[in-house]
This record gives sequence, structure tokens and C-alpha cells, in this order.
Amino acid sequence: MKILHTSDWHLGRALYGRKRYREFEAFLQWLAETIEQRAVDALLVAGDIFDSSTPSNRAQALYYRFLLQVAESSCRHVVIVAGNHDSPSFLDAPGELLRVLDVHLVGGSKASPEQEVLLLRDAQGAPELIVCAVPYLRDRDIRVVEAGESIVDKELKLVAGIREHYAAVAAVAERERERLGGGIPIVGMGHLFTAGGETVDGDGVRELYVGSLAHVTAAIFPTSFDYLALGHLHVPQRVQDRETLRYSGSPLPMGFGEAGQRKSVCLVDLHGSGSVAATVELVDVPLFQQLERIGGDWAAISGRIRELAAVDSRAWLEIVYRGEEIVGDLRQRLEEAVSGTRMEILRIRNDRVVERLLDRMHARELLEELDVEDVFERCLSAHEVPEAQRPQLLQSYRETLGSLDEDDRRAE
Repeated sequence: MKILHTSDWHLGRALYGRKRYREFEAFLQWLAETIEQRAVDALLVAGDIFDSSTPSNRAQALYYRFLLQVAESSCRHVVIVAGNHDSPSFLDAPGELLRVLDVHLVGGSKASPEQEVLLLRDAQGAPELIVCAVPYLRDRDIRVVEAGESIVDKELKLVAGIREHYAAVAAVAERERERLGGGIPIVGMGHLFTAGGETVDGDGVRELYVGSLAHVTAAIFPTSFDYLALGHLHVPQRVQDRETLRYSGSPLPMGFGEAGQRKSVCLVDLHGSGSVAATVELVDVPLFQQLERIGGDWAAISGRIRELAAVDSRAWLEIVYRGEEIVGDLRQRLEEAVSGTRMEILRIRNDRVVERLLDRMHARELLEELDVEDVFERCLSAHEVPEAQRPQLLQSYRETLGSLDEDDRRAE
């Protein structure tokens, strides 16, 4: 059978104030057509369907319209798990209704592993696929906080919790396959950050469990999975070079750091009897809105804008000025440069002005090298905090930032 693996739609996400509903609608229409043209039997969506836990009415309308369109196609099943941006309760709420359309939702970690194992049947009612539909596992789902535990203890418990959760779900799936006589493929799903995962500047991806996920490797996933469909990382990639352990990546570039990146979905052909083999084909997603980051001095920036104007580009632009000359009227110059074109500048970064100020403090330091952790570590140094105390303070700082991010998403 054929399954199509996608994730990280982030419906409703804006880019520097610009709404992107036209792009989301175009992608979902393309996806529905691809499902029909490629005779896909099951669609797997590995989290972050929405960009917010309280998605707008328009984002919800796109989502439900798409599910109805797929239900009317040759695709027999849709399996959706929640990501860290999704609200588990919101995603689960219409579950009973959508199951009539063969849409299966797993918004949050369930009380028993059996509830995360789905047996999908073909048109004649015969079992054809077992899906271990594991959603984003929140900290509280996989470990118990104990007084006095160290950072290392927390990390070990998190990794152990993730491994045990997948092992329990896989064990249920294996028993079900054995009961049915074997030969039925088992596919896993998940939304997490694995070791060595590739990210890009501005994609909004962060470590989900503060300070720990660098230690989660492919070894935690059960070997009984014939394919593992993951979400969270926006760059399409294999997990530790394993062909059948994959992130599909986001279908749209979520920031200028992803501009020029080839986006795709994974078309997986499960075949063979007894021993199941999986063949993976990446299907390129069309570019619905060009994004381009233009950096350099004024000559380089203005020259690139003229090149884009010559081909009647409709690109959204991010400008990063790095020239030696301090240009006080940079914004005005840029507005004049794109005047009369169909391009739009969404963001301007005048790095040179800030870098010169930073040079007075730290020689050879660049603006892009600074992040919130750099600032915090600089404060620790300024206050002469002993080295032995810094790891615990940094961990607490990261947890505070993570909590603030979670509060911001709830407020959206």
C-alpha cells in the first residue's frame, strides 16, 4: 500500500505580519490532488497542523475542508497526531465525528498504549496497516519530577520515558500483528527533536525538552517499525542516515532562513509479504510564494533587487545590510528600490550599525552570533558567578524561556 507522510503545516502562521492563507490553501489543494493522482491509501500527518493552540476560524476552515476533500478521494485513511504547537484537546474534540470519515486523531498521550495503536483496514475490511500514532509527548507525560534531582537525572528520565513509551506502543502493535498472522506493516509516528537533526535560522524550531533532546537517537525507536513518520524539524531529512526513519519537513518555508530550500512530502510504498520493505520517494512541493534574503553592502542589495525586478518577481524580501558604510536612510532607499515592482520588503536588518556598537565591547563579534543564551552567559561572567554554579543557572534560565514560550502560545 502507499502512504503519504507530511507534517508541520502550521496553518495560520504569519510572516512578519503578513498572513499566508493563500499559500496554505494552495498547498492543501495540491496535496489533495497529489493524493488522488498517486493513488495514496493512507495520509499520515506528524504534528503541528496549526501554528497556534487556538487557531483562527479561517485556519480551521482550511483544515476541515481539506479533510472532507480527502475523505471523498480514493485515500482510505487519514491519521493525525498533535505537535507541540497543537492543542491536544482541540485536536481531539471532533474525533468521534471525523472517525466516520476514516480520519483518526491522537491529540495527547493516552492512558494506555492500546489507545495509540490503530488497525486500519482495506476496502474489503481486511487488516492492511498498523499505525503507532504517538503524539508530541509533553514533559509531564513521560517523567515524574522529584525533589533534588540533578540536570543529568532529568535528562536520563526524559530519554528513558520516551523510549519506554515507544516500546510499550510497539509491543501492542507487535502482538496485534502476531494475532492477525503476521505480514502486516507497522508504521510509527512521532513529533520530537532527534540527535543531529538539521535546523535553519528563523524556522521557529527549538529543543522540546530543555537541555535533553540532543541525546535522543534512532536507537530509542523499536526495530519493528517498517517506517517512522516524524514531525517537528522543518528540513526534510533522514534520522541518522536511516532511509525509513524520516522527517518530511514543513511544506512551506516558514521563515527566510528556509528560503530556497526544496520542500517535499514522503511517498512511502510498503510492499512484500512476510517481510515488509519500504521504498521512499520525495515528492517536491511547488513554491507558492517566493521568499528571498538579500544580504551584503548597498551595491549587492540594490543589484539583486534590480535582477529580481527584471524578471517581474513577486518575492517577499528580507534585507540584511552588512556594508562598511553606515546608511542612515536605508529604509527609504529600499522603499525607492522596490517602488513600481511587485516585490515587498517584510523585514530590514541593519547589522552594521549594531555590529559597530558591539565591536566596542567585544572585538570581532558579529550580531548573528548572539542569542538569548549568549546574553545570559555574559551576565554570569559580568557578575563573576563561579563556574560550578553556571550549569544549573543556565538550565533554570532555559526552563524559564520554555515556560514563557508555552504561555505565549496559550495566549494566542
